[in-house]
Parts: sequence; C-alpha cells; structure tokens
Amino acid sequence: MRQQQIDYILTTMLESHEGVSDLNITVGKPFQVESSGELKPVSLSPPIKRISPFQAETLALNIIGGDRRLTRELLSKGSCDLSYNLAGKARFRVNVFSRQGTYSTVMRQLATRVPTIDDLALPTVFHEIAKERNGIVLFTGATGSGKSTSLAAILDDINSNFSVHVVTLEDPVEYVHPQKKATFNQRELGTDFDTFASGFRAALRQAPKVVLVGEMRDRETMEIALSAAETGHLVLSTLHTVDAGQTINRIVGMFDLEEEKLIRTRLADTVRWIVCQRLLPKVDGRRVAAIEIMKSDIRVKDNIVNGETEERTFYDIIESGQAFGMRTFDQAIADLFERGLITEEVAMSYASRKSVVGRSIDSIKAARGEKTSDIEGLSVDTEYGKEKRNRDFW
Repeated sequence: MRQQQIDYILTTMLESHEGVSDLNITVGKPFQVESSGELKPVSLSPPIKRISPFQAETLALNIIGGDRRLTRELLSKGSCDLSYNLAGKARFRVNVFSRQGTYSTVMRQLATRVPTIDDLALPTVFHEIAKERNGIVLFTGATGSGKSTSLAAILDDINSNFSVHVVTLEDPVEYVHPQKKATFNQRELGTDFDTFASGFRAALRQAPKVVLVGEMRDRETMEIALSAAETGHLVLSTLHTVDAGQTINRIVGMFDLEEEKLIRTRLADTVRWIVCQRLLPKVDGRRVAAIEIMKSDIRVKDNIVNGETEERTFYDIIESGQAFGMRTFDQAIADLFERGLITEEVAMSYASRKSVVGRSIDSIKAARGEKTSDIEGLSVDTEYGKEKRNRDFW
C-alpha cells in the first residue's frame, strides 16, 4: 500500500465527523472514529464494511514505516507506540497492538497548537504550579483523561514566563513547544533514548531546571525522580491512578517493604502537587474535566509519612483545603453541576462519595428554587392521636 493511499484513508476518517479525537482500525469492523466520546463508522470509496486481517496488518506495518525497533517491540511485547504526521492535516499518537492473531491500530489526534491554562479553563492554581522551582508534580488519571494536555499547558506557562532549560522525555512527543522565553529540548522514546530511566539519567547531565517524564513506569525512574527533586530540579510526570491517596500508595508500593519509611519521608519532602483528572460527558455531548488537586502542606506531609487512617484521610485534608487551592473530585463535580455543564445523573455516577455530592446538589437546587425531592402531596395529619386521647379522657 502506498503512502498516498494511507494518507487518503486517514484524511477521510479525520474529516468524516465533527470533533474527531481518535481513529480506530479494528478487524471485523468498518473504519471508525471517536467523536464526542462515541465510535462512529466512516464511509470510504470504495466502501469497506469489514476490515480484513490483511488490510489491518498492511495499514499497521505501513504506519510503523519499517522501523526495526517498533517492529521488534510489536512482535515481542504485543504493542508499540509511535507518532504519525499527516502532512498539513494533523499529528497523531499511535498505538499498534496484536489481538488474537490480528493487528489493530488506534490513533489519537494531537493538537497542532500548544494549549494554555486559560484556553482549557483550568483552575487558576495551575499558574501557581508553573511557578514551582523544585520538587515533584504528578498528574494522574486513566488513559485519555487529559493529563498530557494539562501538563502541556503548564509547560507553556513556564515557556512564556521563565528563562529556564526544559527537557522532556515523551512516548511519543505530543505537543511541540516553540522556543519562547524558555529553552526546550523534547526527546522521544525509541528515537532519542531507549528507556525513561536512561533518558532521565542523561537529562540530569544536560543542565535542566525542569524535566518532564512522560510516565513513571517503574521503581528506577521513580528513584531518579526523587533524587532529581532533592537536588533542586522540578520534575513533572504522570501515573495511572485514580486519586491522591492511591498515587502515594502506588509509589510506595514500587519499593521494598524495608524501604517504606525512607521512601515516605522522601516523598513528603519532594511532592509539591498531585492533580487527578476524570473526563465527564457534558450536556452538549462533549466532555469536561473534573480535577482533584492536592497541595503539599504540613497535614499532607504527615499523612504521607505516617499513612492514612479512618480519622485522617487525604480526602478529608483536600476537602478542607479549598482556601489553599485544593479540591476533591466531589467538589469539582458539584461545581460543574452548578455551572450547568453536567447533569445530575452524570454527577452522581462519577462521584467518589455519592452522599457528599447528593447533599451539594440538593443545596444548589434549593438555591435555584428547584425541587430537591420527588415526594409530593405531604401534609400534617391533624387528627392523629385525637381518637386515643378522647378514649383516655372518657
């Protein structure tokens, strides 16, 4: 298959619907795109109702482009990541993977312009995060929850305001940062370095002030991050965890049991912020981010060192820390509901503590003058007890 044919298919898929975020090529299905959170079929000429194993494999190998490392990784590990440039149209983050003897390809469209904190309507404390000079900042959440986009916005804020050297280690490079006030060197896994740990070690010899590590995948990378933060670097990275408490536990779990006390102490000294994200469906069919934010303070440090208890959890600390820029998922969800961006059903289904969100929603509805219950027709029974009192009297 020629490059022009592949680009024709990808262009047709990209332009088939509004707001396309992902291209999906799976055997037994038509070509599909994800638009507003739903997979939708794409009409091609000539039409292809079901992609055959041969067609899927041909497309996958042509997108890989004969790269030996990626081919070896696909065969040995079952999947590989890369970037793909559709000239003049778009850039993609690509994952090719095997399943039951066939190959599937998913391509996530990348923005051509680096977003800003204000563009994304992110919380104002993100500007404060960008001003950090050292320590560790972690963004967590499921794949596709917008972690990379939020990090790109913070890096853009650094790029616009500070004359520092920034080194990024990515898999693959998603947002290409222009050279503004900061100096950017963006490196891609497989092309510029072989593992995050080795790339991170090399980065520390390149005199950076800020290092972005695409993902904290293992103990070795985390160990280097702790050492870098302790020696005055600002380290930004991601983890696949659902909230701040689980993030701390995941990191501690990377190390041996006898190292736990030391690791907890080092984390308490170096962690500056943990930001967790979830994407919720909006009332207009698109998606909006609910963001939990935990900022390091004396109570957070104590919880990291000594662990959570039933009386003292990270959730409780974050919930009471709104004045300092913190907020729980539930507070963020209630805010989205109050602004009319999500429905009550969505708010309740994504809540961490449904009772907390339920009370918040009732308060919001009461302030609007809306009903907070479906129960109607209740009245005081003025006759209750009268008959018994009369009997007792006589």
